[in-house]
Amino acid sequence: MRDVVRVELGSRGYDIVVGPGVIAEAGRLIAGAIGKHRRLIVVTDQTVASRHLAALQQALDREGLADGGPAVILPPGERTKDFDHLEQLLDALFARGLERSTVLVALGGGVVGDLVGFAAAIALRGLDFVQIPTTLLAQVDSSVGGKTGINNRHGKNLIGAFHQPRLVLADTRVVDTLARREVLSGYAEVVKYGLINDPAFFEWLERHGAAVIAGDQDARRHAVETSCRAKAAIVGADERESGARALLNLGHTFGHALEAACDFGDTLTHGEGVAIGLALAFDLSVVLGLAPAADALRVRRHLFEVGLPTGPADVPGVPWHPGHLLAHMGRDKKVRDGRIAFVLARGIGQAFLATEVDPVEVLKVLEPQPQA
Repeated sequence: MRDVVRVELGSRGYDIVVGPGVIAEAGRLIAGAIGKHRRLIVVTDQTVASRHLAALQQALDREGLADGGPAVILPPGERTKDFDHLEQLLDALFARGLERSTVLVALGGGVVGDLVGFAAAIALRGLDFVQIPTTLLAQVDSSVGGKTGINNRHGKNLIGAFHQPRLVLADTRVVDTLARREVLSGYAEVVKYGLINDPAFFEWLERHGAAVIAGDQDARRHAVETSCRAKAAIVGADERESGARALLNLGHTFGHALEAACDFGDTLTHGEGVAIGLALAFDLSVVLGLAPAADALRVRRHLFEVGLPTGPADVPGVPWHPGHLLAHMGRDKKVRDGRIAFVLARGIGQAFLATEVDPVEVLKVLEPQPQA
């Protein structure tokens, strides 16, 4: 079974195709979106190449799609999202005879998608690209919406561009090849959509989240489709994050600070940072008298029950310092007039943007939190 979610952006709108086995149909789907007479260059990383590149190439060959040369294969990991690897990628693309009609295909997780999308935005002043996300995290978040970019020493995703893909292909079956930690990392972003504005979805996750993580294809397809539909609606209404799209950052102000404190290494995944950030955002909402404590407890309990961390103390071996985390937040790209922007909540499914938050209150919730 396939679900098709449309991102409505006028002439730049595109489809997200969700379901098991979508990579096997990638040639037909890409040809339908961009035509058969465009040169394609696939970009992936070493881990994904060993698992899925051959299947994708077979699917493209079956449709006779033009070959733009061998795939560009990057090192895996968040540290690939930097200027050095961006330059290496661009050099490799130009060496393959890059033209304005060339289409880039990003096969991989969020790192590959963000990096390839940014390269597509700036190479020859703009190329078409296709997202084939291979992690749950990328399927429900980074592959949709056109945010592309890289990190630098000052923070995460501080350098980038809005550049929408022509098509997103989310094969839910490839998630089965991931380690449980990677699946959980993506699941944190799934939970986020319920907490923003869909309390019924969060309630569904409380009942079926374990099945989503375990690999039940019907449950996983529903979770990915619901998440993509939620993000598509927000992006369609606010592409450049001038209003409602900022709600998608629920948990991310805290999460990005935690990632930066870990130097974007393997100690903490993005989704683990988001999970902690979701718990802290609800804790802060309670401290400020905005949300009922029962809702914060419910959020923390669900994250804990599926195996996600809920506080900085859950990340072993890292000497967290609340003041240092607050300083990282001050360098976040969402800062406005020197004020840190937080997405807070009046309850589950009632998120809103807040820019007048006393840093003293933030420091209170950055202290180690007890598990649910």
